[in-house]
Amino acid sequence: MENSGRCGAFDVIVIGAGVMGSSTAYQTAKRGLTTLLLEQFDFLHHRGSSHGESRTIRATYPEDYYSEMVLESTRLWEQAEAEIGYKVYFKTRQLDVGPSDNKSLLAVVNSCRRNSIPVKVLTRDEVLDDFSGVFRLPEDWIGVVTEHGGVIKPTKAVSMFQTLGLRNGAVLKDNAEVMDISKDGETNEIVVFAGDGEKYRCRKCVITAGAWTGKLVKKVRGLDLPIQPLETGVYYWKINEGHEGKFTFESGFPTFASYGEPYIYGTPSFEFPRLVKVPVHSGRACEPEDRAWASPAAMVEAAREWIRGRFGDLVDADKPVMTQSCMYSMTPDEDFVIDFLGGEFGEDVVVCGGFSGHGFKMAPVVGRVAAEMVASGKAEGVDLTRFKVGRFEGNCKGNVKEFNEQVKSH
Repeated sequence: MENSGRCGAFDVIVIGAGVMGSSTAYQTAKRGLTTLLLEQFDFLHHRGSSHGESRTIRATYPEDYYSEMVLESTRLWEQAEAEIGYKVYFKTRQLDVGPSDNKSLLAVVNSCRRNSIPVKVLTRDEVLDDFSGVFRLPEDWIGVVTEHGGVIKPTKAVSMFQTLGLRNGAVLKDNAEVMDISKDGETNEIVVFAGDGEKYRCRKCVITAGAWTGKLVKKVRGLDLPIQPLETGVYYWKINEGHEGKFTFESGFPTFASYGEPYIYGTPSFEFPRLVKVPVHSGRACEPEDRAWASPAAMVEAAREWIRGRFGDLVDADKPVMTQSCMYSMTPDEDFVIDFLGGEFGEDVVVCGGFSGHGFKMAPVVGRVAAEMVASGKAEGVDLTRFKVGRFEGNCKGNVKEFNEQVKSH
């Protein structure tokens, strides 16, 4: 049986109902395009990159192009919240810390200034004073503070976009694994073949398959996209008795990132009372079907040592009381892939992937861009040059960066 939209075929089929696909389906449906959103597992599953209790949002990037995307996404998060009637985005300050000569951290400061993002550079003593004696930095470290920080509730956010898509007429179908995509030479339509034996037709297609993107693109076009899935761990640590109030939004505790080796990040005590989230920005290379569902001991030890050094006796660093598994989809340069698939598909198929452990916060603008690409063939307001598929041709490392990569593979 073949499924179709109101006019014989859907205007758009979006493959993958994580945050990127759900945001895209919302944006295409909102534009009046008949939209089908396909998900290979249950909706809101825990096998990919879009589940859990928190993701950070920050505008502090070494690269100028991400700061601009985050600022737009902030507005779009708030717009979606107004439409749905509840909150998924909770604001606080962002604190970045690290050695005073760290190239990435210094690039963050320069990028903020170029993009007119108010930023304060603090000494270690000023950081200790400004954040209620919580962050204890080494002698040669600095703190970088902006107002553009906060937490996104990921599972709730994905559900929000799916609900808004439904309100605007999108069709949602889960447990529908996409096995292949082809071009019908007679009708010029895209044909999407699902594992349940059904075929779906559309004028345009968007692939947002997360850790499965590389495998699907290889099957469909024979193109090797260098997107490496990494399994990463999210750790929650117990705040010692009497200090719980220091780690909350109400006390001014920030979302934070610690530059250097290891790269550590964290959020206020929010989703679980008396626990603070402090993971390592790292992971184990794997295939998405080959998960260990556990973190390498070296990653846990790195987080433990950082907590002991920065938080002292405020947090119990003996071991995390809760660990969750998640997936990154890494490109060699840690930049996104947002481009037309090309080949026989030309500009009829858009691929969005390789979000490299930092894309969630930008899902609203990625969805907006993907919707514009299928609607008109071009996107406004975002320079996609650095996100092209072709940047890896003859150059396996992709975009050249003047600072060190942030994510390490164990």
